[in-house]
Amino acid sequence: MEVPGREYRYVGPSDLKGLVRPGGEGASIRAAADFALWVSARGAAELAEPFTFVVDAEGVLRLAPRRSEHVVCAGGGTVLSAGEMSFREESGRWVVDEVSNQSTGYCPDIGSWSVLADALDRAGLAHSGGFTHGVVFRRCVSCQQVNIVREDDFACVFCDESLPFDWNVDQDVGERRGR
Repeated sequence: MEVPGREYRYVGPSDLKGLVRPGGEGASIRAAADFALWVSARGAAELAEPFTFVVDAEGVLRLAPRRSEHVVCAGGGTVLSAGEMSFREESGRWVVDEVSNQSTGYCPDIGSWSVLADALDRAGLAHSGGFTHGVVFRRCVSCQQVNIVREDDFACVFCDESLPFDWNVDQDVGERRGR
């Protein structure tokens, strides 16, 4: 299966990437049956919290407990989307309750929704058609710090320089400076 979308490299702390272990990635959810098996093994307390998710480079949804690092959930690889999501049962069917692209390890753009929507559709999970809480990440070209843009204010919170309108978080430093 060819999966369209940008691949996001891990840009978080290297010590967290050191937690990646073979076989430690999140549970693969390729179809509705996979989700049914996975969710049946979750207790009420665990289901009351959001889960960490990634859509890996092959387009497979991976789920892990909330306190899991996204890079561990992804097995250290690139992702097509990442964030947190919660589920609820509605009329005997599981649906996505809330979902965000909040992952400071990968900082995916809001445009990663389309790949996530495809993965959720394959898993038989109804969803709202967009992130219920979308996060806009940008790297400051001047000071190199990653920012979360709030209220459409594209100004760096660290140095007050203007932030780019286009996603730029994992580009090489030379690319960010226009070299």
